[in-house]
Amino acid sequence: MQAAPLHRPGLEPPSLAPDRLPGHVAIVMDGNGRWANARDLPRIEGHKVGEANLLEVVAGAVELGINELSAYAFSTENWRRSPAEVRFLMGFARTVLRGQRDLLNSWGVRVRWVGRAPRLWKSVLSELRAAERLTAGNTTLTLNLCINYGGRAEIADAARAISQEVAAGRLKASAITERTIQRHLYAPTMRDVDLFIRTSGEQRTSNFLMWSSAYAELYFTDLAWPDFDRRELWRACESYGSRERRYGGAVDKVGDKLEETAAPVEEAEADV
Repeated sequence: MQAAPLHRPGLEPPSLAPDRLPGHVAIVMDGNGRWANARDLPRIEGHKVGEANLLEVVAGAVELGINELSAYAFSTENWRRSPAEVRFLMGFARTVLRGQRDLLNSWGVRVRWVGRAPRLWKSVLSELRAAERLTAGNTTLTLNLCINYGGRAEIADAARAISQEVAAGRLKASAITERTIQRHLYAPTMRDVDLFIRTSGEQRTSNFLMWSSAYAELYFTDLAWPDFDRRELWRACESYGSRERRYGGAVDKVGDKLEETAAPVEEAEADV
């Protein structure tokens, strides 16, 4: 797989004010199979191009100054696909991780795996852990690779862990807050999603980062994922920058200003 360059000659990212730049962008990379079918190619060829394209978009995120990028690489529902396609996706993910972690490290990208361990190939998990160890000290961009991930599964797993703490007497049920749930998610330090992108024309979130995307701005494009390059990422971020985020607050019709400009702040957590 040919690696994308960090900088492409003649391409400059747009200039967005810091308060208009999404800190965390989440992407549902949809349309690999349809892209391949439209070209009379096997579905796996679309996945190959799509996986390679992720590096192109990561490079664009680094250039623009985005802090965190989450990629929906393999969902808990994807196990329902044909055994041949699942084998390819697992094997290719392993190969990509092994072949590109040094490049990502040179870009200052921190790799973080987000998902469930059960059913995930041990070889894939091993490569994910190796990439995490190699890039742990990087601060330019955090790349969340969501593999064997499902939003409902994440919340269910958090609820199960919390219930075990309550049963063991380490936590009072009355003390459970949103922060308690956050601490038990797969990546507790993940920031809230600012911009949620889905390619290939579908307009749904498909069980991706349900908790973290509560106040995300949504951006849908008809482009299939293999055709979504860094310029398209920048366009999506420009669209985000043109919006007013309300977080449930109201708009003053006279001054056209937000009455509340930040997400609701939860009361301090009770002592356990």
